Amino acid sequence: MTTRTKPPFRADMVGSLLRTAPLKQAREAHATGALDDAAFKAIEDAEIRKLIGKQEAIGLKGVTDGEFRRAYWHFDFMEELDGIEAITADSGMNFKGGVGIAKSLRIVGKVGFSGHPMIEHFKFLRDNVSPGSTPKMTIPGPSMLHYRGGRKMINMGIYPQMEAFYGDVGAAYNKAVHAFYDAGCRYLQLDDISFAYLCDPDQREMLRARGDDPEHQPEIYAAMVRAALKDKPADLAITMHLCRGNFRSTFIASGGYEPIAELLFNTMPVDGYFMEWDNDRSGGFEPLRFLPKGKHVVLGLVTSKTGVLESKDDLKRRIDEASKFVALDQLCLSPQCGFASTEEGNTLAEDEQWRKLELIVETAREVWG
Repeated sequence: MTTRTKPPFRADMVGSLLRTAPLKQAREAHATGALDDAAFKAIEDAEIRKLIGKQEAIGLKGVTDGEFRRAYWHFDFMEELDGIEAITADSGMNFKGGVGIAKSLRIVGKVGFSGHPMIEHFKFLRDNVSPGSTPKMTIPGPSMLHYRGGRKMINMGIYPQMEAFYGDVGAAYNKAVHAFYDAGCRYLQLDDISFAYLCDPDQREMLRARGDDPEHQPEIYAAMVRAALKDKPADLAITMHLCRGNFRSTFIASGGYEPIAELLFNTMPVDGYFMEWDNDRSGGFEPLRFLPKGKHVVLGLVTSKTGVLESKDDLKRRIDEASKFVALDQLCLSPQCGFASTEEGNTLAEDEQWRKLELIVETAREVWG
């Protein structure tokens, strides 16, 4: 068994990292007008450079900007697409304990892609990683534009038929994928967590109650991913991340991957899957039996929701359990989700975050070489 030289890597991470104190202070000052745009960007740049260095120092090969320029993992990308408007409203996605996000998106025009500020964000990352590191970009998957609000957030006059909406979203994402590629991106991740939500009976009932068909929605979403990745360049590695919600260490959904495993692994042209398996809510490893040769699953065995450090022996035991259903060579290791899907971050300290990432690198070296 050898170390992988292309994504996903044996030791990998989902994308977001806890915002540092200087970045948080700068964001607050910028919001009040005490810090202008140029000064704020200079602090963002400096903090991202330090973050890149830390990732490389502990041995990660896929390096992100920690999503440091974002407030939210999903809204910040989607609201910059053509035809999208951000509004203050119940997102419809309440986390356990009643925690919600008072922001949503409304479709007010034809969805499209005519450029995006995150292209420049990627270029900064690209220009600041060391030789031998792979800059990784993360964006929400195309299904998220529909899953978060459903039909009620889509202007009926613009999209009287949902098929046209789904088609335009897929086409817009296809332009985005190629724009990142043209900027030098060779490792792009779609955070398309709706597929994991569709494994939860309560979420399926929510869809049914608002007028969607949970039996057909998975294939509709998969078709959007296929459209997004149409004519994908051969040297562009695409991964998909699935989780069950991640906001201040809370969650939304539960349920194993069995209902969507075959569709997930065999109908979408992605190279790897970051999958949450840090607790019993995620079910067992049996769905891995559907993984075809040539694809990889990154086992999210290390939780990003608490600072409690996992046992290396327990991680190895669980990797061994997973390898009963798929070849060990098709597996990798990561946290189950990002550490800060929103700027607030999860309830753990920065040093606890870095110890978890170091543990992942050490364990992967001992398991795969």
